[in-house]
Amino acid sequence: QLQLVESGGGLVQPGGSLRLSCAASDFTINYYAITWFRQAPGKEREGVACISISGGEQFYVDSVKGRFTISRDGAKPTVYLQMNSLKPEDTAVYYCAAALFPSLGVTGFDYWGQGTQVTVSS
Repeated sequence: QLQLVESGGGLVQPGGSLRLSCAASDFTINYYAITWFRQAPGKEREGVACISISGGEQFYVDSVKGRFTISRDGAKPTVYLQMNSLKPEDTAVYYCAAALFPSLGVTGFDYWGQGTQVTVSS
């Protein structure tokens, strides 16, 4: 069973950057599309960015376009989310999840990580 572990969260000032990592237990991750989700207190979970199995396609929710970049390294069982120009409204728990096809929807995912907290505050 594929296990996903997120890391890289923390406290950052507005305008700052963080890079989140979604590390898998093995290279099976290379056979899945990966989506980063976030969930803020009192809000529904939303898809933020997703990447295809090949890495050739990426999709983003409008609120992060131009600021976040999702990527994957086939040599490592890891998917990254580079987050720049962070805003207080980006504060949330960030999760990665695996599915056969890239999607920003919240259903249809086979595996989920446990999440990492991102707090953007001065």
